[in-house]
Amino acid sequence: MRETRAAVAGQGRAAFRHANFRRFLCGRFLAQAAGEMQAVAVGWQIYAITHRPLDLGLVGLAQFLPGALLFLIAGQTADRFPRERILQCCFSAFAVVSAMLAGLSWHGVSAVWPIYAVLLMQGVVRAFTTPAAQALVPLTVPTEDFPNAVAWASSVFQGAMVLGPAIGGAVYGWTGSPVPVYVAACGCCLAAAALISMVRIGQAKAPAPRSQRAILEGLRYLWRAKIVLGAVSLDLFAVLLGGAVALLPVYARDILDVGAMGLGILRGAPSVGAVTMAIVLAHRPMRRRAGTAMLGCVCGFGLFTVVFALSRSVVLSIAALVLVGACDMVSVILRHTLVQLSTPDEMRGRVSAVNMVFISTSNEVGQFESGLTAQWFGTVPAAALGGIGTILVVTLWAWLFPELRRVDELQPTPKA
Repeated sequence: MRETRAAVAGQGRAAFRHANFRRFLCGRFLAQAAGEMQAVAVGWQIYAITHRPLDLGLVGLAQFLPGALLFLIAGQTADRFPRERILQCCFSAFAVVSAMLAGLSWHGVSAVWPIYAVLLMQGVVRAFTTPAAQALVPLTVPTEDFPNAVAWASSVFQGAMVLGPAIGGAVYGWTGSPVPVYVAACGCCLAAAALISMVRIGQAKAPAPRSQRAILEGLRYLWRAKIVLGAVSLDLFAVLLGGAVALLPVYARDILDVGAMGLGILRGAPSVGAVTMAIVLAHRPMRRRAGTAMLGCVCGFGLFTVVFALSRSVVLSIAALVLVGACDMVSVILRHTLVQLSTPDEMRGRVSAVNMVFISTSNEVGQFESGLTAQWFGTVPAAALGGIGTILVVTLWAWLFPELRRVDELQPTPKA
């Protein structure tokens, strides 16, 4: 019995047997934690300057635009050059961005446009980071361990989204300044670049050709693969409408009155649920009815967003955000596994770049949409209407993509 339990536990940690995966995961954790620390400081700093929800929405827009313009080039880059070296350069560039924000804050920036200018630079770096990182994961583990790697990568990624905001909010609250937060983020990004430098994989077996047709192949593939299209577009519209993260500084400052430290806790709460769900799925992967489970969890994402929007209790608000994150993680793992396992390695970078645009649209443009509607209708109505919109999207997608409802098992595609 003990041997059986040990074997099951070993299978649950199968991806960690591979050194490249461990190094990649540690580097990505540090970089993501740095980004979340920085996001808390940026949100609190901008809202303290302007007191306008719309300006919080513009933070998302500033980071989305470069990715939308560069995703085809970024995907082609991820398929032509060693992905680990791309990440090393990107993490180093993130350190420069954090250092620039620290410099602006040290000199007492009183306008928001210099911060937006730096965030545009960060958006350019992110445009190249995401396709390279997503396309690198399948190369760090054997195919049979990839679903396990996705679950653990998502878990560690969300763990960074718990610790990063908590640390950023605590440091900002204790010091009353964003400068120490930005300096810490800079150090984490440099450490991440050092870890990625130790990953040894090299060039993909079949470098992507340079023709315009090859660059656009990621879009063509996604259109042909209806299950993948349904999964990524569901996430796009659900999070686009239901994401209330951009409004958390307003809730922390004006509605729940919990301050900068409380903002860090609120921002990290969804990731607590996401980490818990990812760990559960790593040890107990979905065996049956995966598509139905995803649709149900996205519906839950919208429902708990409405609960958070209407809550005036700090405890209930945190609990609702935890459940939002848990529901979202099911969709994340299913979508990422479908995209990576069904895509040939020589074009994973381009398909990941298209997927990145969907994700960035849902997250960053969703932030802008939340800020804009909050400016028009008020913070609470905007957040509640977004959650209701998510539920309506799930209903529509269940009808538009019956293939998605019929997804059963998440298993690697057998090689020919």
